[in-house]
Parts: sequence; structure tokens; C-alpha cells
Amino acid sequence: MSTDNNMSTSIRFYALADRLTQGLKPREVLTLFYSAEESDFVRFNKAKVRQAGHVAQASVDINLISGKRRVTSSVPLSGDNEVDWEMLVRHLEEERQRLAIAPEDPYLLYSTTPASSEAITKSGLLPANAMVDHILSAVQGLDFVGIFAQGHLHRGFANSLGQRNFFSTANYNIDFCLYTGTDKAIKLGDAGFVFNKDTFKEKIEQAREALPILKQTPKALAPGKYRIYLTPTALHEVFSLLGWNAFGLKAQKTKQSALDRMVDGSSRLSEAVHLAEHTGAGFAPNFQEEGFVKPQRLELICAGKMASALVSPRTAGEYDVPANGASENESPESLDMAGGDLPTSAVLKELGTGLYVNNLWYLNFSDRPNGRMTGMTRFATWWVEHGQIVAPVSVMRFDESIYSMLGDKLMALTSERETLIDASTYGERSTASMCLPGALIDAFSLTL
Repeated sequence: MSTDNNMSTSIRFYALADRLTQGLKPREVLTLFYSAEESDFVRFNKAKVRQAGHVAQASVDINLISGKRRVTSSVPLSGDNEVDWEMLVRHLEEERQRLAIAPEDPYLLYSTTPASSEAITKSGLLPANAMVDHILSAVQGLDFVGIFAQGHLHRGFANSLGQRNFFSTANYNIDFCLYTGTDKAIKLGDAGFVFNKDTFKEKIEQAREALPILKQTPKALAPGKYRIYLTPTALHEVFSLLGWNAFGLKAQKTKQSALDRMVDGSSRLSEAVHLAEHTGAGFAPNFQEEGFVKPQRLELICAGKMASALVSPRTAGEYDVPANGASENESPESLDMAGGDLPTSAVLKELGTGLYVNNLWYLNFSDRPNGRMTGMTRFATWWVEHGQIVAPVSVMRFDESIYSMLGDKLMALTSERETLIDASTYGERSTASMCLPGALIDAFSLTL
């Protein structure tokens, strides 16, 4: 879809919002949150297209508010303005009836100071069929398994107080594995706003060269402490787990955060760790469901110390603090970690003898209050000796504290970073992303 069509999408949303707010009664406030996409999806198996499809969908969440009472409906849209208008009016009338008997919400908070914005990004995507041709050309002769998704994502907000926000972006994501048989595979990904076929091909060729090593008999390691390197993809799994609760003010106030020891100042991470919610460089909109605008950058951890928390409107209302644009679940959506001074090309040399971990799997907390987590290695974990990959490693379980792996045992972070888009498509394509370096860690605990 072109930029002009994206603008038309915003205009249609604004028009529906304008018509709907004109019929409000005194003391009623209306907010609308719009979510839509036009996405192409292609599934691959054994380097062949197995399924292809296109999804075009849109919906709007309607919130009718009076005082401290609020009722909500989610309405799928057809794309026909008159049909959608009639459906929205019907839902609004139903909400008005429910609002009369709804209980008051003491923590209800929504944006009352209009802060309108519009960010419509021109697409740099290739046509889906051209993308498929480039992918298949690069993976000839390989057992390539994965999913490719690309297209436009739209988000919009409007309220009866005059605020209008619209966000439109276009990106692609290739999430895939290269198999050598049974459960042995190298898992990789490629994502962004503009596809570079040469970069993708180089990534495939590097993996192709590593596949013969993966066919060797795996090296079995005894439980113990090992020097390891976590790729950005592996580190992504660590922060995905932390993202469930660690950075939200509600979890921190109720002592449910996995970073409680950082919050109370009794522990810290390495001074090399700088973490931010960087909306300005991410793939997510700069506003949230209640209309609060997100800062371009919010520092979460500075030089290993907790700097600030993500605060949703509801938490802000409960604890009488300012909201800072976080969604209800107070999870990062555009996480950004600063790099270090270790060139990626020097990782094996600096690792010396130890494990090169491409990915981690099945992570969970083993001791949440102390920031300890457990999980499995998976997808091409290599045993390295004297800076050379010599063998694959059997699947191992780890159990380690965040204060160790990114604290006193953190040796270095790579200067190069990788942008990783959340590949989930539960109901709709995600707009969450992370930009992360790799991490060289000493004395990492493998338990079995």
C-alpha cells in the first residue's frame, strides 16, 4: 500500500471518530483505538513455498466514559464506511446502557490534554513475490524452514476532546531455521524496513558453512560453570522473559519484579549495561490505548542502575505518579540496549574456550525475587577451543541470575547490535522489537 493509501486510512479513521463524537451526551467522553494491518504471509519447508496468504483486517476499541465509569467494546471493521458507522453507533448505544450500571473505577486515567501526532512512513518494501524469489535463491540446496511476513501496520487514537493520533509503518520479518536432520538446526532471522538481499545471502552462507559442524557427534558437557557467548538472539530470550514484569512500576511497587534488588538498590548490573525504551527507533506507535504519548526515549537502566520504570495510566492513577506512555501490561515495546567495544569478528578469539550460544529456549524464573532464570540451549550451540568452533554441544539446561550474567560476570558486549522484531502473530502482527548486542559472559552455570 502506498503512502497515499496510508493517509486515506488515517482520514477514514478520523472521519468515523468525528461522526461518532458528534452524538455524545453531556459529560460523556469517547476514546477510540484503531488497529489494522495488510500483511503477506509465506510459509516455507525444505526451501519450497508451502503456504501463502494475505491478511487485511481492522478493528477499533470503543471506550465510553462518564466520571469514573468506563465500558469498552472491540468492533471489527469491514472497510465500508457506512456499514462500519452503523455498527459503531449500535455498539455505542449498547455501551451507554451498560455505562449506567457500571461500577466506578477509582484508578481510571486517560489523556485529557490533546497531544495529536501523525507518523506515516513511506514503504520501502519489495513486492512479496520478489521477496520470495530472493529468499529461495539464497537457500537453494538447504532444508530451509520458516515464515516470512511483511506489510503495513496501522494504529490510531482519537477522543472526543479533540486528540487525533495515527501511526503507519511497513516492515518485514523472516524467522527461519536451516536443518541438517532430526532436531539439529541453526535458527536465524532477518527483519527491518528495507530488505538487503546481499546481507541476507551473506547470513545464509555463513550458516551454510556451519552446517557440516552441526552434523558431527555432539560434545557432552558436565554440569559446571563455563565461559559463554550469547548472540543478540539468545539475549533476546532473556529480555523477553524480563519484559513480562521486571520494568513495570506496578510490579516494582508490589515486589513482583524480577529486578526488585535493583529497585531497592541492594544489587546492580555491570556499568556497561544501558537499557532504554527507545520508541523513536522502534517499530511501535508513539502513543498508547488511553491516548498518552510516549517519550522518544525513556532510560530504564543507566550504567547498571535502575533509572526509571514503565508506568501505565492505571498504575499512575493508583500510585499518584505521572504516566509515561506505557501500555497496560507495562512491558517494553522498543527495547534498546547499548553496545560495547567488542567487535563481533573478535568474539571467538575473546571467548577462547567455551560455548557459543546461538539461542536459548523455554525460559522461566527459578527464583524471581533474586532475578534467577532457567532455560535450555538450543539451535546450534557450539563448543569452542582456542577461538575455533570444534563441535556442536548437546542440549544443556542453565540456571543463572541476571545479576551474574549481566553483572559481575559480564566480560564484554559487542559493538555491533541486531534489530529483532517480535515474530508473534497472535490475532495480529506484533509491533514490538529489540535492538541488542551480543554478550560475552564468564562462569555461566549449566546445571544438567
